[in-house]
Amino acid sequence: MPSPYEAILLGLAAWRVWHLIAQDDLTEPLRRHVTDGREKLTEFVECPYCLGAWVAGAWVIAFAVWSEGTMWAALVFALACAPVILNHMLSD
Repeated sequence: MPSPYEAILLGLAAWRVWHLIAQDDLTEPLRRHVTDGREKLTEFVECPYCLGAWVAGAWVIAFAVWSEGTMWAALVFALACAPVILNHMLSD
């Protein structure tokens, strides 16, 4: 069971991975190719409640299998949230 600190890191990492898949310009060509003409799949991928739950579940499973390595990866993704969030705040 993750500690509260670990749960926060896992949550931030899950958000960052979801954002990378669903929102980032870098993945837009791949996302467009995969979802082309598939309205429901597009909705699923872009929905933080839908795909986000699966991404969070993957982090939890990874934590259960290899907690130390998962936390190092989660730390990187959680720290990567800062520039994304600041960019959104400053560009609005």
